[in-house]
Amino acid sequence: MRIISIFAIPVVIAGILIFGMIKKVNVYDCFVEGAKEGLENMFRIVAPLVALMVGIYMLRESGGIDMLCGILRPVTSRLKIPSEIVPLALLRPISGSASLAVIDDIFKNCGIESVPSKIASVMMGSTETTFYTIAVYFGSIGIKNSRHTIPSALTADFVGMLASVAVVYIFF
Repeated sequence: MRIISIFAIPVVIAGILIFGMIKKVNVYDCFVEGAKEGLENMFRIVAPLVALMVGIYMLRESGGIDMLCGILRPVTSRLKIPSEIVPLALLRPISGSASLAVIDDIFKNCGIESVPSKIASVMMGSTETTFYTIAVYFGSIGIKNSRHTIPSALTADFVGMLASVAVVYIFF
């Protein structure tokens, strides 16, 4: 396995170069053109990403997440959703890095074998960072009107979150 991992990338690069030579494609020009398009896309998506990150930090630092958790507590307790999971459920559609920080906190405070940790793990695999994904993909191609994308994606995230809780209670 170690030998395969050492030679995998050089073999792939050599394969691309050989295939390009066989097809008589100027591989270097194609690479430079692709790098140019990649940089253009990067500059196009920077503004939406910066706005998203500023919004996340403002929400966390202002205590908005704690306030929302308090407001949702009566509903989540009825649904048997552990209170430790609520911040993850609120941040997961917005930011992957914030979600990782929350799940790390859940693991440290509750233990990795606890019900909240199991729910958090399943939730991380069952949901998406919706707003980040939309900002990156829609921003890279210049779409400004998301139309039905956000409501559909948030509905899928919500169902994934509820299913995470149900699956853990049923199987664990």
